[in-house]
This record gives sequence, C-alpha cells and structure tokens, in this order.
Amino acid sequence: MCLILLAYDVHPEYRLILAANRDEFYDRPTLPMAFWEDHPEILAGRDLKGGGTWLGITRSGKVAAITNYREPGGPKPDAPSRGHLVSAFLSGNASSQAYLEAVSAVGRTYSGFNLIVGDASGLFYHSNRGPGIHRLAPGWYGLSNHLLNTPWPKVEKGIYLLKKAVSDTDSVNMDMFFHFLKNREVPLDDRLPDTGVGMEWERILSPMFIQSPGYGTRSSSVMLIHRNGSVQVAEQTFTPGIGMGQRPPPLLSFHFTGFQCGQ
Repeated sequence: MCLILLAYDVHPEYRLILAANRDEFYDRPTLPMAFWEDHPEILAGRDLKGGGTWLGITRSGKVAAITNYREPGGPKPDAPSRGHLVSAFLSGNASSQAYLEAVSAVGRTYSGFNLIVGDASGLFYHSNRGPGIHRLAPGWYGLSNHLLNTPWPKVEKGIYLLKKAVSDTDSVNMDMFFHFLKNREVPLDDRLPDTGVGMEWERILSPMFIQSPGYGTRSSSVMLIHRNGSVQVAEQTFTPGIGMGQRPPPLLSFHFTGFQCGQ
C-alpha cells in the first residue's frame, strides 16, 4: 500500500474503518483480493513476484497492512520482500506486539517499511525507519511512504476526507470511501516533501490516486470491522490507460470474533 487511512475505535458501530490505495508498477503481476488456497483463513491480494501481500485479514480477526518508506537509493539490492511481513503475521500464531518485536530485531535487513498489525490485543505500528513499537490509541490515522501521520498533503487530505465521510452520516457506505480514494488533487510544489526522487516524481506521487505511464494506483480497498464481529471487505482494481478501466468492487462479507478495539 502507499496510502492507508484508519478510523480506529471512533465510530459507534465500527471498531475499525480502513480505506487504502495500493500504488505499484503496472507490470508487476498481482492477484486480486481473495481467500488464499494455501492459507484459506487469509483474505488478501497477492504479489506474484514477491509472494507476499500488502493488506489482509484473517477469519480469526488478524489484520495487517504495509507501506514502503520512500528514501534515496530505493530498495536494498537482494533485500527480502516486505510483503512477507504481512503474510507471515496473518499466517502465524504470534500476537501483534510479539510479532513486531521479532520484526524489529531483523528490520534493518529489509528496505524501508511501515507495518500495521492488529488482533484481539489491539492495533500496533512499527517502522524500521522510526523508533519503537506503538500501540495505537483510538483516533484517526494516515500512513503513506513516511512515518505514521507524517503531514504530507495526501495524508492530511485523506484523513480530512475520511472524517468527512464518517461524520457526515450515521450510516457508512463503501461507495463514499471508494469515491474519495480516487482524489487526484496535486498539491502546490511548496507543500511537497523532498524524499530524494526529484520534483517531477514528487508531483507524480503526491495525489491520493496516482497515474503515470508506468506506475500508479493499482487497487483501492475498504475494510469495515463492525463491533458485532462482522466484516465487510471490498476491493476495486484498476488498469492503466485512458480512464483507468476498473472492475466493480466485489463485496466480501464474513463474521468473526476476536478483533477488539480498546480494552
């Protein structure tokens, strides 16, 4: 993922509302969100090059998502795939905090990442480019390719639109989230970060929804975890070209107990 927006334990009906965009090279092979044949408890997309995923949830109530950390020099040569950090948590038995403690011990072997994981014990965040493991308090969160809640324009815009979508109505409709995830607003140059990729790419990467000849937003995902344990997940995928052709978002619904917000 390159943009993750969270409303965590702030809605009367939903423990967690997640809206996210995955940005990637168009030629990187990918499977859309589905339950995995080799791990039937995991609902996630799949990166066919690295084998991992960027966002997923399990029938037992574990959830995880990752973004890359943008920095000069790009990914480390021969570094392990960051997507395995998500799939290993979803397929394993470790609690969120224990898992991130193990990840933090080997984190420097990976290229830069931000990892969010959650289970019955709470929701946690860790970056191998920032200090410590953080248990998230109830609140509004945005994560792109820097640390959690770094005030990049797309993060601030995303949190604003998420709050507006959630606060303007008592009922939550997935279409609201898919609509604002397509926001293509390009900020003024003086608001752009300097991440070492040059101004042209800073402009290209600055909107919530990215389009360029070879790289852009490949999918949008929405995850609603109700306080009664029911879950709704939908994904909308995009292909490059004029108008960015898209598949209708399939709605995947199931029920679990286990994910708790707050104690």
